[in-house]
Amino acid sequence: MKASIHSARQRILTTATDLFSREGYRAVGTDTIIERSGVAKMTLYRHFSTKNDLICAYIEQTIENFWAAFEQVISEHPASPQIALVAIFEMLASTVAEPGFCGCSCLHAAVEFPQFDHPAHQVALEHKRDVRARFLQLAEQAGARQPDILADQLLLLMNGMLMQGRMEGPIDTTSSVVQAVKVLVDAQLKA
Repeated sequence: MKASIHSARQRILTTATDLFSREGYRAVGTDTIIERSGVAKMTLYRHFSTKNDLICAYIEQTIENFWAAFEQVISEHPASPQIALVAIFEMLASTVAEPGFCGCSCLHAAVEFPQFDHPAHQVALEHKRDVRARFLQLAEQAGARQPDILADQLLLLMNGMLMQGRMEGPIDTTSSVVQAVKVLVDAQLKA
């Protein structure tokens, strides 16, 4: 019984992931998710009491995936936060270039739910603040003269790249993004 409950929840989340990433949060109704996932309405609401709960679960899942990839890159460069910062953007650029790339779930939430008190906006905003905090930590470890400014610049660059990928579809931004990160990091580390 537990396996089927878990699989029903996962089926709902997988279906929502596909639909939300391609079509947006507001454009997709719960009836469509129910139909495409093959679950009963009651099953959906047993796992996600509101559509906002489902949206937040989707965003949280994408955030978990983001952090796994982010921290994996950092772990590959334990002795050099400077190289890790560049490598993070190489990884992000390759993600944006993937054929299935549909943008950033958090940026989508901020656009579709501009009210700061909306649950999806809150989850997205908290994540972006956490990313900035992690960039700040890496900038400090690298010895940046103005780590706050570098963290802001890196977050802006990341968000811009992710949004550009959504606007244009999968694009290869590797050389321009990595070059910009190198310039920003190098400028902060010069004596």
